[in-house]
Amino acid sequence: MASSDKRKQSLYFPEQMLKEIQEEANRQDRSLSWIVQKAWKIARKDIMKYPSVNELADDAPDDERGRNE
Repeated sequence: MASSDKRKQSLYFPEQMLKEIQEEANRQDRSLSWIVQKAWKIARKDIMKYPSVNELADDAPDDERGRNE
């Protein structure tokens, strides 16, 4: 039987979003991690439809995030 990968990763959420996730986790008696993992599995097909930064047209406005990093 294959063991699951248990690496830790810090994720940062806006305060209101984190509160909503916590409320849902409490409602379902599940962990925050479980809720986020299930949400990703449900949403990933739709998210994969979004263009990557490299796929944006040359005339598209530049994304300011990360410009100074």
